[in-house]
Amino acid sequence: MIANAIEFLLQTVLGLFTLVLLLRFYFQLTGVPYKNPVSQALLALTDFVAQPTRRFIPNWGSISLSILFLAFLVQLFLQFSVLWLKDFPFMLAGSTIWIALLGLTLVGLLKLSIHIFLYGVILQAILSWVNPYTPVAPVLDALTRPLLKPLRRIVPLVGGIDLSPLIVLIGGQLLLILLVTPLEQVFLHLL
Repeated sequence: MIANAIEFLLQTVLGLFTLVLLLRFYFQLTGVPYKNPVSQALLALTDFVAQPTRRFIPNWGSISLSILFLAFLVQLFLQFSVLWLKDFPFMLAGSTIWIALLGLTLVGLLKLSIHIFLYGVILQAILSWVNPYTPVAPVLDALTRPLLKPLRRIVPLVGGIDLSPLIVLIGGQLLLILLVTPLEQVFLHLL
């Protein structure tokens, strides 16, 4: 019972920290304005690990490799900790356990990345109906623009309604079903 509580806490805390790191990575990658309160909060939550790591892992153009590396490490530690709490026999598992752990880490980051963009599109669509001038609107617009802008050129408005968010949601769910879940199953079978 205590192991389940610890696993829950690890999943929650490390999962949220991975989410914050990935949000910072995607905010920088998509050019989200840093003067926004959401961006400032992400910077405040992650600067304590981002600044030291940036000294060893520089940016590659607009891609913050240090933040991506930190998200990878947090997710890897989470995967390892969950298996350790379940009394997984690491010493007897052989070398395939490390391939499985690295694969599950990458799949976890991919799944979380897809969810970030799906929820970003959903929030942007809801806020466009309720309050399009909220301070979060520029953040969501910049975050989802790389996905929605190409679709808006192709998909015409239907009765004044933009269907591109619906196409992104369907495409994201298909990615989760057809790519992420089978990959996750492959790596779970290696354990």
